Amino acid sequence: MGSSELGQDLPSKGSVLLALRHYGRELVRLRSLTVPAMLLPALGNIGILYIAPLVVAKLVGHIAGDDGGAPGLGPMLPYVLGFAGVLLLGEALWRIGLHCLNRLDARGIEHLYVVGMDELFAKDAAFFHDNFAGSLTKRVLSFATRFEEFVDTLTFSVMGSFVPLLFASVVLWQYDPLLVAGLLTLITVTALGVAPLIRRRQALVAQREQAIARVSGHVADSLMNMDTVRSFAAEDREAAEHRTRVAESRRLTLRSWDYGNLRIDTLVAPMSVLTNVLGLVLALALGAGEHGVEAVIVAFTYYASATRIMFEFNQIYRRLESSMTEAAQFTELLLQPPTVLDPPRPEPLAPTAADVRFESVTFGHTPGKPLFEGLDLDVPSGTKVGLVGRSGGGKTTLTRLLLRMTDIDAGRILIGGQDISKLRQADLRGLIAYVPQDPAMFHRTLRENIAFARPDATDAEIRRAAEAAHVTEFADALPDGFDTMVGERGVKLSGGQRQRVALARAILRDAPILLLDEATSALDSESEILVQDALWRLMDGRTALVVAHRLSTVATMDRLVVLDRGRIVEQGTHQELLVADGSYAKLWKHQSGGFLDDTAAPASLH
Repeated sequence: MGSSELGQDLPSKGSVLLALRHYGRELVRLRSLTVPAMLLPALGNIGILYIAPLVVAKLVGHIAGDDGGAPGLGPMLPYVLGFAGVLLLGEALWRIGLHCLNRLDARGIEHLYVVGMDELFAKDAAFFHDNFAGSLTKRVLSFATRFEEFVDTLTFSVMGSFVPLLFASVVLWQYDPLLVAGLLTLITVTALGVAPLIRRRQALVAQREQAIARVSGHVADSLMNMDTVRSFAAEDREAAEHRTRVAESRRLTLRSWDYGNLRIDTLVAPMSVLTNVLGLVLALALGAGEHGVEAVIVAFTYYASATRIMFEFNQIYRRLESSMTEAAQFTELLLQPPTVLDPPRPEPLAPTAADVRFESVTFGHTPGKPLFEGLDLDVPSGTKVGLVGRSGGGKTTLTRLLLRMTDIDAGRILIGGQDISKLRQADLRGLIAYVPQDPAMFHRTLRENIAFARPDATDAEIRRAAEAAHVTEFADALPDGFDTMVGERGVKLSGGQRQRVALARAILRDAPILLLDEATSALDSESEILVQDALWRLMDGRTALVVAHRLSTVATMDRLVVLDRGRIVEQGTHQELLVADGSYAKLWKHQSGGFLDDTAAPASLH
């Protein structure tokens, strides 16, 4: 479990800036929608909140005789029509702006969904071992969906308030520059007072979002392992852990909310009152002068609107910080670049053969503690090699290094004479069909799970692969046959059935190199006999590396390689190694029911 899952690290300033850059790129990319989406509602607000009151102020001034206008309804008609026209225009601008905003939000979210998954696909295998799938899901979804709240807040609360405020300042300046100076001074003083409180609240919000991520991660972890939870009667324990995490999330959420209400609003409220009072005083002073009642209405109305903006400081920032903090939960992951990368200028894939060579390979899971040190292994094209030895010897690690799930520390790995580190990862893995010990299934149909190896395969090809792997023996008995949903991680299938599906994938893949990691370990004896036959036909003419604890699985391979603590201690055919009476022979003697008994492994291997 990584530190991000433990919640010890809060999103850094760099991750927040990176999230802002991603969102900013979307606004620029969609600028034909961004400009009208953000500008038109602001112009609509100017008409509704500032021009309309200005028309009313002039009308009242006319009625009061400030401009010496003639009495009667006729002279008032232009004001009434102007008032109605301004409101209608404002509403029209709003509707057009909302139309553009909806499309800006939708297209931005769509693209960020894609960007988020592309970024995750670029991560190496170790990254996914260190992070909960549930937490990653929440983060990538929030990264995209929070764009809507971010853009809407900028549109309605920032642009929708401060652009009209500029218009109001221009109008007030016409009456008296002192009105503008007083208004902007109070807004500036309020903003400066709120800023340090906002920075403190940002840390509280980050802690809150970390707690929410921990809740979602635990929920996903429990649900994905529900069979284990039930088999150990651990429902109450998991529920208690969930309640603890939810309570912590509630505590941190309330702390961030209360800080905003008690600290920030406590400062903003009196400043807002002061602004209203100042607006009234200045309005009355103007009204007593040459500007009359029109100036009183305009000044007081504009100051009141500014007060509303000041009251919204906390809400505006709360929405912005919430969206950016959640987005930063994802971009924090991007600050750690993947350790396995495609080369800047990859070589074109052109292997001369399907041979595999490990040349002076050094690798360790822990820095300074190499598992392999100067390892050499040559697998000629078309050769079937079995990798055997007790657990921890490095058999599975060799297959992962060949797939470039992780990179070696020194040396080279070659396929067909090409260094795999100089190839695109996708090109490299296109040469290999891999069957792991615990094959993964998608929550899709049986047909789709098999065709995952080659999506363009025909139904006939899929069925032939299924027949070769003896999948049809159980698939045809299912209610919906090959269209049966297998459940999350293939929960509706037995372990042996999942491995047969994985073998069908490998058969359909039709790759020149096969990697089989305990590919028959979950099969019963009868199924193993059937699948072994399919495997031998599959391996014919191909290069195969087969990891097995069940030595009978690899006894007929062209060559067996015995690994112990990352070293090759023996090589040869099954018969040659038995005659040599070395490590392999001792392993064979300690077989129990065809499996390697690690507890009884010879002392020379411990």
